[in-house]
Amino acid sequence: MITRDGGYGECLDLMHRLMTYRHEPIHSELMKVRDRYSMLHLDVLILIYHFARICSGAILEIGAFVGGATIATAFGIRDSGQNKRLIAIEPGGSVKHKRLGTRNILRDLERNLTRERVTDLVTLIKGHSFKPETVATVHRVLGSDQVGLLILDADAAKRRDIDCYRDKFIEGAWMVIDDCYGIDANEKITSSRADVDALVAAGLLEPLGFYGWSTWVGRWRGCGG
Repeated sequence: MITRDGGYGECLDLMHRLMTYRHEPIHSELMKVRDRYSMLHLDVLILIYHFARICSGAILEIGAFVGGATIATAFGIRDSGQNKRLIAIEPGGSVKHKRLGTRNILRDLERNLTRERVTDLVTLIKGHSFKPETVATVHRVLGSDQVGLLILDADAAKRRDIDCYRDKFIEGAWMVIDDCYGIDANEKITSSRADVDALVAAGLLEPLGFYGWSTWVGRWRGCGG
């Protein structure tokens, strides 16, 4: 639940930001990114871009797929004028999809990052996010840096991935978590939503709304607990 003395004003600000971006050149850039590389709603890509522009610290993406959100994030870093580290985790594989089907996710991801000229802004880690070797690599790459934006679009085990990296989150870090809502709820959505709801109930996540088709947006509030 969002209260007036909690994130109410921030929710209104995010909605206003979306309206503002729709009148800026980045809107058409991100529309092309969405059409070419992403299953996420355009509004979600815009918010990812916005958070990447304004956040402090590093950015961690779990589940890069063929690079839609990765590219939107890189554009946000580019336009921030700051040197921010972006780590993208992707295990690879193949996906059947009418628009974005691929036999080799990692090949297409790397090709798309090159095509959009953002390869130098992305540290790509190939592997499953929850594997000890991947977690260790992320921590090594981050060093003393903390994470100010998490983009989570992998499988249904949201809490598992958050628990792997929560020690690196800045208090108030932006959180973008996909597959948390759907009219025809499937097993993935049901499990994802249960994980997020439990983290909210525990005071670890602050909800700021749902965007697009199924994406939860909020902040990390777990550093004090």
